[in-house]
Amino acid sequence: MKRLLLLGVLLAGCASEPRRAPESVPLRGVFRDDFSKFPAGLLSAPVGQLNPAIQEYHYLAHRGVPLEPWSMPLVYLDAWAAGEEDGKPYLEMHLGPDNIRMNAKLYSPQFVTGDHFLKDCTVEVSVKPLSKDDMAGLVFRYHTNRHHYVFVLTGGNKARLAVRQPIEKEYRVSDWRELGVADFPYDVRQYYRLRVECEGPKIRASIDGKQVLAVEDSERLQGKVGLTANIPARFRDFQVQGPIDLKEMTEAARGVSLPEGAPRPVLWKKFETPVYGCGRNVRFGDLDGDGRLDMLFAQIIPKVDSGNFVEASCLTAVTLEGKVLWQVGKPREGNGLLTSDTPFQIHDGDGDGKNEVWLIKDFKLQVLEGATGKVRKTMWLPDVPEEYRKKQFEIKERPHDLNAGDSISFFDLSGKGRRSEVLLKDRYRFFWVYDADLKPLWEGSGQLGHFPYPADADGDGRDEVYIGYARWSPEGKQLWSHDTELKDHADAVAVGNFTGDPKAAPRVYAVGSDEGFLVFDLEGNILKHQRVGHTQNMTVAKLRPDLPGLQIAAINFWKNPGILTVFDPDGNILVQEEPHHHGSMIFPVNWRGDGQEYLLLSGNVKEGGMLDGHLKRAVMFPDDGHPDLAAAALDVTGDARDEILLWDQGRVWIYTQDRPFEGKKLYAPKRSPHFNDSNYRAQVSLPGWK
Repeated sequence: MKRLLLLGVLLAGCASEPRRAPESVPLRGVFRDDFSKFPAGLLSAPVGQLNPAIQEYHYLAHRGVPLEPWSMPLVYLDAWAAGEEDGKPYLEMHLGPDNIRMNAKLYSPQFVTGDHFLKDCTVEVSVKPLSKDDMAGLVFRYHTNRHHYVFVLTGGNKARLAVRQPIEKEYRVSDWRELGVADFPYDVRQYYRLRVECEGPKIRASIDGKQVLAVEDSERLQGKVGLTANIPARFRDFQVQGPIDLKEMTEAARGVSLPEGAPRPVLWKKFETPVYGCGRNVRFGDLDGDGRLDMLFAQIIPKVDSGNFVEASCLTAVTLEGKVLWQVGKPREGNGLLTSDTPFQIHDGDGDGKNEVWLIKDFKLQVLEGATGKVRKTMWLPDVPEEYRKKQFEIKERPHDLNAGDSISFFDLSGKGRRSEVLLKDRYRFFWVYDADLKPLWEGSGQLGHFPYPADADGDGRDEVYIGYARWSPEGKQLWSHDTELKDHADAVAVGNFTGDPKAAPRVYAVGSDEGFLVFDLEGNILKHQRVGHTQNMTVAKLRPDLPGLQIAAINFWKNPGILTVFDPDGNILVQEEPHHHGSMIFPVNWRGDGQEYLLLSGNVKEGGMLDGHLKRAVMFPDDGHPDLAAAALDVTGDARDEILLWDQGRVWIYTQDRPFEGKKLYAPKRSPHFNDSNYRAQVSLPGWK
């Protein structure tokens, strides 16, 4: 098969005969696709036994058939298949209404291509709705999967132009703004040629060559294009025409033409992780006492529910040169991926200057010697509370009498000046607090979310516990809670004065899944509630040197994956984009050393890279065969600037800057400690210099 020619944003090609390879069409600003390159069957499918949550913090270029230059915004839904009808290829959205209806107000399956800068174009496709229950047709001026235009057939008798609005007004609801509706009875037995012409604010929509709607709307004048459907529907012969050459525009958007001044990534070290490797299930800390960071890899055995009941099957401690220090358990390929936290940390809990490994395994909290992996002390976990057996919480099946554990975190509740108290939580309702000798101190319950945050916001020298939508005193008194008011759990929480005004009071920030982004004062009053979709991970850092204080970035996953929003400390939206359709840890990256930090999206050479505070790509990774499944950003060379660690289940590659720092003072931010690590924790990077 001939390779499709990259024209504008995409590979351009068309086929006029069944079963023929698409021929390249070297026309300026034109893209055609008859979908003949896709093999018959589903274009994506779940990875092994894992649920789609694997993509919350792992990067998977595809889970089946390579789609480029297309992409599926709802990466976890597996909604698209290919086939042949009467000898001609088609693309089909195959899910029935019951798969979509519950969340149809939040999202629609889409298949998009092109570039965010595409405008003044004509897009068309042949569509055959296989049901009259809902819509099927074209999506255009696509900004995010919450903000785009559609021209669709719907209800069996209508053609509709509409805009999906970007902001929800209430929980689990988003708005459509209607642009026009025309009567158009249609049959599920035949294809109809839908065409949209965009010229500035003018939009003309036609079916089978006859114009049915003409409107003017300037809310958004550019964006990607593609297909959308809420019911089973088949599509043939997609085409986009534009008056400009889009190739340079697309390359710039992907980071081919990057801004001057940012160092380029160069490979510093790499090593293999045979058999014992894993995905986003690594902890960093000095295990052997040499003053340098090591990596601790954890493989798991999924039990009962791979997202809620996990247990470490093998721990492997490795230096950054790839030397194995010790291993506990039996490694096995295939046990490296996960869709939740695993309860283990590296921390000097007793203050003797040597790190231990804190691990929940076999229904016990186990404290291992960091240098050898030998067990030093253990404690049985508490019984599963009887309340679980009386009510149905978020986890409907509780098969054990003892808690299996969900995460481990450390606090300074006693004012010792170091975080020696340990908090153990389940998923998602109960937690227990112990001292360094594992003596129980107090316990609590609520809508806990995923990972707590320690902060001494009142300045008394002791941490309070911020967990879910609640604040607890060091003695265990709940000071306030929004558990009953807010319907979905908090994925990450951060606390601090991020305004830039040293006299301002600290605030509490939360990314609340379907609740979106929230800002509270220390008394628990909600100051801002931005319903921007299912927010998942959060980073606080100096992303915009031109603005006061720090900025807060939050990325979505479920229902509206990949939407990335940057807020100011008051919770106002500064910018929102959809740089890819995946989740991400969005680590803060002190890459330049000059006071501006970037966001690490992923290590992928096309969709990844580092973003600036305007969500423009500032750094891309070389196309050198490196892994891109998982990533982390931290200083491992000692110069205060961050390195980027990229890995998969078989290898680790570490990148550093291609040049030394040349400024007069070096930015050295204070980060969230390694011993409170989690796939869900808020990444907080506070300003500092050296």
